Amino acid sequence: MEKSNISRRSVLQVGGAASLAAAIGLAAGQPASASTFLGSKPQATEILDLGPAVVQFSLMSGLLVGDVLYIGSRNLEPVRIIAFHVPTGKVIGQTELTNGHSIQTLAADASGRYLYAGVLQKSTGTQPNLFRWDLNSLGAKAAAIGYIGDRDVRDLSVAPNGRLYIVGGGSPTAPALWEYDPATGQITSLGIPDAGATLARAVAATDSTIFFGAGSTLNGGSGASRACLFAYDRAAKTFTNVTPAEMLKDPSIRDLGIVGDKLMVSSAGSVENSKIAAVSLSNPKTYAQSISEGKTAKNFVAIGDKVYFANEAGLLAYNLSANAVVAVPYQGPSLGEIWGVDARDGKLLVTSGYGFVAEIDPATGTTKTTDLGEAGAPSDPQSVMGIAAGAGYVYVGGNGVIARRSLRTGEVANMLAPGEAKDAIVVDGALYTGQYSGQGIWSYDPRNGKPITQVAEFPKEQNRPLDVCWDESNRLVLVGRKQTPRAVVRCGLMTRAPARRASS
Repeated sequence: MEKSNISRRSVLQVGGAASLAAAIGLAAGQPASASTFLGSKPQATEILDLGPAVVQFSLMSGLLVGDVLYIGSRNLEPVRIIAFHVPTGKVIGQTELTNGHSIQTLAADASGRYLYAGVLQKSTGTQPNLFRWDLNSLGAKAAAIGYIGDRDVRDLSVAPNGRLYIVGGGSPTAPALWEYDPATGQITSLGIPDAGATLARAVAATDSTIFFGAGSTLNGGSGASRACLFAYDRAAKTFTNVTPAEMLKDPSIRDLGIVGDKLMVSSAGSVENSKIAAVSLSNPKTYAQSISEGKTAKNFVAIGDKVYFANEAGLLAYNLSANAVVAVPYQGPSLGEIWGVDARDGKLLVTSGYGFVAEIDPATGTTKTTDLGEAGAPSDPQSVMGIAAGAGYVYVGGNGVIARRSLRTGEVANMLAPGEAKDAIVVDGALYTGQYSGQGIWSYDPRNGKPITQVAEFPKEQNRPLDVCWDESNRLVLVGRKQTPRAVVRCGLMTRAPARRASS
């Protein structure tokens, strides 16, 4: 656990902290939430600025180009890309983009000169959601090159001929396949291959064929289609459905990657595990398929005859000749949510949502990690996911982290936790969170000295917690959660809190 004091804003005064502590009943040990700040006597209420809630470098993408790992930020304003030089372990450059809140995808052209980035944004319009950074001039800002009609850019792929292909979603219409021609500067829609899809998260391009992977991960129901993979013939300007039969009942295609003469395809799992397929580029109807581990499979990279990728728990390897998936040995800290897997000098370079880069030997699992904050990445306030208060602390959920602030001292400690704490409650001094995506309920008790741990699981098809509340009569923590892909909200009795302790 890393601890830091936000000294650049002297907003937490001892008297103010004590007043706030008294106002929300810190010693009472009862469940508390943000609403507790609003006391029953408005005339006695004091509003205090405690400073930024969650401060860290939060990330959502990583791509190695040469010796430099480029990393896109998440829920930071302004959104930015940093350049992490692997040999020295230092951040050697960064650029800020003029729009968006997160960067989920990066792609480089064959020459390694231009880095493309696509952003997630809050609304559809004419603001740019595509950018290009000249890597020969890291001191220059990335330039906006335009926008696709879909609100969010989820994946990018540069064909060998230099054309950029883009997919995404978030708009009322089904996602399209988009093309950017750097010779003309034009962005063109190549069509909507599946009118029932709600989100496209994967694209991979050769000079002749563009592969488009979609489904309905976020907005299912009402006849929305499931996993679908299309091959777009550039010469004929036609789409052909080439979805592997075993993936048809999965929610969506999760990722695509070109490895030699194969297209690596993964599906997002729900009631079943994810699946992996190695598809022939020359004949996409021909493929080998294997069951993976977990519900996520993304970020393909090849070393020899093995294709490495990430799931929600760590790293896996797919053996092309044996058509089998195995776990990669690993000796190191939890990787949390993985947003980049690259290969360099026979080792794997993993970009962790916990804000560090891990260099892993895939044969032995030995690991070297570099904290991006210590390497020079800027740490800034990020968007808040959830908040709870009680027993002397305020807890704020971010991406891969929960910030714990002491209202007595002002000390802030960042606790690593996978995903996002969408909501939380403090019961008898212990914190209980609803963790997205599909992480269940986690708990932390500051009195026992133990790290935050998972105490209950969600069914995998119910991955988005919406509300956490306390049932005093039955002494149960209840969590309302969304079921995907059908978007059904259900409430479940998830875990029983510890027996009430006698006050001292």
